[in-house]
Amino acid sequence: MAQLVFIHGPGAGGCADSYVNQLAHYPGSLAPHLPGHLGGTPCSSVERYTDWLRGWLHAQGHDHDLVLSGFTLGACIALQYALDYPQELKGLALMTIAMRPKRRRPEDLQFRLDAAADAATYEKWLGMMDGIMHFIEPELREKLLQRHREVGPAAQHHDLVVIDRFDVRDRIHTLETPLLLIQGVDDPLATGDYEEEIHRAVPGSKLIKMKDAGHFPMVEKPGEFNAAMDAFLAEIG
Repeated sequence: MAQLVFIHGPGAGGCADSYVNQLAHYPGSLAPHLPGHLGGTPCSSVERYTDWLRGWLHAQGHDHDLVLSGFTLGACIALQYALDYPQELKGLALMTIAMRPKRRRPEDLQFRLDAAADAATYEKWLGMMDGIMHFIEPELREKLLQRHREVGPAAQHHDLVVIDRFDVRDRIHTLETPLLLIQGVDDPLATGDYEEEIHRAVPGSKLIKMKDAGHFPMVEKPGEFNAAMDAFLAEIG
C-alpha cells in the first residue's frame, strides 16, 4: 500500500496547516516539519534536506512504496529523492517546481534579509505573504500567515537560496517514477513555465494546470487537488 508524504516549502511551512486538507482526506498520510521550520537548523542544500527526509521516513519504517508530494522547496526535495532512490518510490506529485535555477531578481532575496532586520520592512514582507495567498480561504490564510511569522523572513531567504541552487537538468531524463505536475496558472510569483519544461523532459508525465490557483494549489483548490491526486493514485496502483 502506498505511503503518502507531503513536503512543505519555505515560510508558511507548518505542514499540518499547509496540507490540512490532504491530511484529512488521506488518513495515515504524513507531513513532517523540515529542519529550520519551527525548530532545528535548516539544511544547506536540497540534497541535505533529502537525506534528512529519508532518515526521518526510514526511522518510522517507511522505505518503500512512497508517494511524495511537495511544493517549491518540498517539490525539489521530492524530485531529488526520486532521482537518488527510485526503488523506494511509487509516485511523485509536484507543484511550483523547476528542474533548474529559477530566474529571480537579487532584490527579492535582499528584501527577506531586510525584513529580518527592520520592523517596517518586516510588515511589508508580511503583507506580501498575505497578498500571494489571496486564493486561500480567510481562516486558513491567517493560520498560514501565523506560520510565516513563526518561521520568519530569514529562514525563507535561506530556503529560496537553496531552491535557486537546485539543478537536475542533467539527470531529469533518468527519472523512473510516475510523475504528476500541478501548476497554478495564476501564480503571482511565477517567473517562467517551469512545470511545462519538466513535463516536456519527462515522457509519460502528466501536467494539470489549475485556474484560479496560484502558488499553493493544495490549499487554494483543495477539492480539485485531491481529485487529481485520487486519479493519480488509482493510475499508479
